[in-house]
Amino acid sequence: MRFLFIVQGEGRGHMTQAISMRDILVRNGHEVLEVLVGKSRVREIPRFFFDKIEVPVHTYESPNFAVSHNNKGIHVYQSILRNLFRLNVYFKSLAFINRKIKDLKPDVVINFYEMLGGFTWMFYRPKVKYICIGHQFLLLHPGFVFPSGRHFQIWMLNFLTRLTSFGADKQLALSFVSMPDLRKKKIFVVPPLLRNEVRELIPHNGNYILGYMLNAGYSEEIIRWHKTCPQQEAHFFWDKKDVPEDLEVEPNLWFHRINDVKFLQYMKDCKGYASTAGFESICEAMYLRKPVLMVPTAGHIEQRCNSVDGVRAGAGITSDAFDLDKLIDFIPTFNNADQTFVHWEQQAEDRFLTLLTQ
Repeated sequence: MRFLFIVQGEGRGHMTQAISMRDILVRNGHEVLEVLVGKSRVREIPRFFFDKIEVPVHTYESPNFAVSHNNKGIHVYQSILRNLFRLNVYFKSLAFINRKIKDLKPDVVINFYEMLGGFTWMFYRPKVKYICIGHQFLLLHPGFVFPSGRHFQIWMLNFLTRLTSFGADKQLALSFVSMPDLRKKKIFVVPPLLRNEVRELIPHNGNYILGYMLNAGYSEEIIRWHKTCPQQEAHFFWDKKDVPEDLEVEPNLWFHRINDVKFLQYMKDCKGYASTAGFESICEAMYLRKPVLMVPTAGHIEQRCNSVDGVRAGAGITSDAFDLDKLIDFIPTFNNADQTFVHWEQQAEDRFLTLLTQ
């Protein structure tokens, strides 16, 4: 079968999922024709994606979040207003996506949580099988446990998720744990999409902490913590553009620009992982049995939901700040012998092939 991918370019998770899916499909005799990636002026699509996906990649302008003044959190209402002023740009993107579908004539279009995919089906109604993949679709499952309060934010997130999957034949909900399918609602619960590079790693518990921050504003918080614990080695990855690849902020504290290979090597040997609660890197840590401190980006309800779900699945603990003392205290209590997640993830390839090709 012939597939076309549409991928959200905000954060690294959707892109690594697309790489994993491409590997599964090609390994089983299918073809990925091209990949369409939504870009913005705020974030740079990492080089590793172009290198690893191994098919032609085309970009277009896509909605993105407005970052707060301290470059930590996101502003939901400012995001809505700013994107409304760019509607003419996004309509051109919809026409571009629709034109690609017409020209390439794929058997299946897979959307990795790109909102403009749903709007393409809303306005153009392409006559092709349409399947959406993302952890966000699990939030539509009645078995999902939400964080307390924040009812409007949760409603808004689920509303956007429904828009993203408008017209979809199936919604594949990536999950930390197995849950029942909801066939009448076209929701199918699937394991995470981990890359082969993760499965090939042999983990070792070193003496340093690894971290990832979605927004560079958290760097000040991390530096403040490190001044209270200067003997603790720590390596954090970020996507800041105007800095060296490897920046030694002070002795034992390094900030690295996003590099796929380097990140996984640091993950393999770290003693604990601190993250702004993105789904994909939590899954990588769980597979390698690394205890996780999840720090949801301020105002990012999806990451707040990820952190609650991650705690429930046994990934680790959550906090509103990068207080790495909490992670250090938690590490000795973490059960790194539990293989439940590994066994669930090993079902991924068969499960996806069945759902995508039938």
